[in-house]
Amino acid sequence: MRVLEILVVLAAAAALLAAVFPLPHRLRLLAAPAAALAVGIHLLAEGPRAPMVPAYALVGLLFLAWLRTVARGRPVRRRATRFTALGVGVAGMAAAVALPVAVPAYTFPRPGGPYAIGTLTYHWTDTDRPEILSADPDDHRELMVQIWYPAETVPTAHSAPYVPDADAVGSAMAGLHGLPEVLFNVLGSATTNAVTAAPAATDRPTHPVLIFLEGLTGYRQMNTFQVEELVSRGYVVAAIDQPSIAADVVFPDGRRAGNLTVAEMKALLAASLGPVATPPTLNGRSFADGDVGYLAQDVGFTLDQLAVLNRADPNGVLTGRLDLERTGLFGISMGGIVGAEACRLDPRLRACLVMDAPMPSDVVRDGLAQPTMWITRDVATMQAEGWSPAEIDQHQTTMRSTFDTLRADGWFVQIPGMFHLDLTDIPALLPITRLLGYAGPIGTRHAHDLVNAYSTAFFDRYLAGRPAPLLDEPPDLHPNVQVESHRP
Repeated sequence: MRVLEILVVLAAAAALLAAVFPLPHRLRLLAAPAAALAVGIHLLAEGPRAPMVPAYALVGLLFLAWLRTVARGRPVRRRATRFTALGVGVAGMAAAVALPVAVPAYTFPRPGGPYAIGTLTYHWTDTDRPEILSADPDDHRELMVQIWYPAETVPTAHSAPYVPDADAVGSAMAGLHGLPEVLFNVLGSATTNAVTAAPAATDRPTHPVLIFLEGLTGYRQMNTFQVEELVSRGYVVAAIDQPSIAADVVFPDGRRAGNLTVAEMKALLAASLGPVATPPTLNGRSFADGDVGYLAQDVGFTLDQLAVLNRADPNGVLTGRLDLERTGLFGISMGGIVGAEACRLDPRLRACLVMDAPMPSDVVRDGLAQPTMWITRDVATMQAEGWSPAEIDQHQTTMRSTFDTLRADGWFVQIPGMFHLDLTDIPALLPITRLLGYAGPIGTRHAHDLVNAYSTAFFDRYLAGRPAPLLDEPPDLHPNVQVESHRP
């Protein structure tokens, strides 16, 4: 719970005690208005949050009871009434404490680099490419792309929202996975380290650029822990919300592009990873080769748009700040699959980081020419997480095959005890995932520290031209990480 939320709960408890027990007159007179004031301050400073509704309701009832007492000029003295009020109040207090604790508002740790973080979001339409995943034949491919960049510190600025369209995205994720929407309210309350439209840092003329790709049914901000660390160390990160991968994509005019079911997404993916007995169809179109090749074109289009942005940013912030000669990519799960295909297709991508993703058949066949790092887990950890033998074999075999045939430097990093979701923000935002077995025994914070360390070292060496001593240290210095290197 955040400080002001704790203040609201404590004020509600004081108001409840004042309402049912014969406490000093001044406390009885002031407790309920003070609780209402605490709610007002919290709402103005932090905004409402669904798990706090029981606390809001309790304070509201106590304030109404206080008004009634003031109007009557005397407190309720009947014992039965006081005990009933106490019982209702205690139940309300239990809910007021339990819900915010179960669904906490998360604050992202401050990243370790020297830069502050700015962020801007853009809506781009590829007029040369029809949207083949839409039921409307006249649609063209549209993307929402959020960019985080090294910025000057703005001491008085408020942090940018974690997910601006949190209601739509959370509702879509809940529907896709059959979970209560209340679990995803944290998407709208988490506190980031970024500031919207902050002035770009000026100590260097340009910064290397990284593309980030989300996982299936995810959202573009789902690896903010990793994005903020990289940006704080001097990288620009552009995260693409990809319709048919994201849980939902909300465009500036309110239209929403989250229109595929999980089954449809997985059927298209399966055809991208290898031959399938029956090619999937969508809107009357057959996808014998899946959709990964089409989705990978989003990366090339985004690189084109970044070049336009670098010439003239309509926001006046990023013009001339992007070093597009030093461009890389990282993606998680489905984002890693699409990212690997994009790296196969586009030589502008100079370094590729794939996180816990099987490789599409074209990548396994043709290989990759860029320095590439895989961050994943060992077989035993995948088994402990409950993955099927077929899933484990598909991941391990295709990743290793591509690693072994790289035409450039390669790194295969396995982190035992790290589960799939530990590579994202989700377990940190929703601690209940650990109770449900979706977070690994290594601990999400430790997993994030390791992912950030290896991500930064990899891009520092192959994009920024900075020393990366972590990549040169003998494996026995890090017994909880298994690192293999490849030289062409």
